[in-house]
Amino acid sequence: MGALVPSPVEVFESGDAALRVVATSGDVERDWSTVHRLAGWLETCGAEGLHGAVPTYDSVLVEFDVLVVSAAQMRAFVGLGMRQLALSAAGGAPRTFDVPVVYGGDYGPDLDDVAEQQGITADEVVRLHSSKAYTIRCLGAPAGSPMMDGPDFPHPVPRLKDPRLSVPAGAVAVAGRQAVIAPAVAPGGWRVIGQTPLTLLDAGRDPLVPYRPGDTIRFRPVAERDFDALAGTLMEAQP
Repeated sequence: MGALVPSPVEVFESGDAALRVVATSGDVERDWSTVHRLAGWLETCGAEGLHGAVPTYDSVLVEFDVLVVSAAQMRAFVGLGMRQLALSAAGGAPRTFDVPVVYGGDYGPDLDDVAEQQGITADEVVRLHSSKAYTIRCLGAPAGSPMMDGPDFPHPVPRLKDPRLSVPAGAVAVAGRQAVIAPAVAPGGWRVIGQTPLTLLDAGRDPLVPYRPGDTIRFRPVAERDFDALAGTLMEAQP
C-alpha cells in the first residue's frame, strides 16, 4: 500500500461508541494510505473493547464498546497507532487480480446507454474500462464490494433513475467516477456494463473475498462463449 509518511489526522466523536479519524494532508494517495494502514493496525493491536475499524477514502470509523473502553482511551489507541505508522513501513505488498469480463448484451445491459451518455461508442467504453489497472480504495456494501476509481470516461456516469431490485453476482458496474464488481446478488443503481464469471465471495474462505484495499484489478474482455467455461472459478491473485 506504499510507504508514504502518514498524514496528520483529526479525531471526532461519532455518537457515543465510535470515533471518526480523518486524514487531513489534502494529498489523496497519502490520506488514503494513512487511514487504511491505521485501520489495519487497530484491527490487530488487541485493544480491549474495540469492535472494528472501517476505512474509506480519507477517514476511518473506529467502533468500540463504551462499557469496556472510553472514548478518551480509544483516542489514545489511535494516537499510538499513528506513532507506530510513522515508525514502520506499510503493510503487505499489493497484489494484482485479472478479471475476465463479458461486456454488453444480457451481461452488460447498460453498456449502450453509457456509451450514448458519454458520446462515444460501446467499443470505446469497453476499451477505456479495460485499459488501466484499478486500485481498490475500500470495501463497500454488499459483501465486500471492491470500490475503485472509475475509467477515464469523458463525463461522470449517472446512476439509474430506478435501481434494479436484483443485480447478479459478478456484475461489473460504473457510476459517477467509480467502478465496482458485485460479489453477491443485491439491489443496485449502478450502470452494469458487463459481468465476470469469477466467484468473488466464498463462504468457505477466510477472508470471504480474496482482495483487500491497495490491491489492483485489471479487467480483460472475453467472448460470451467463454463465460460458461470460466463460471465458478474462484477469483485469485496473479502469481
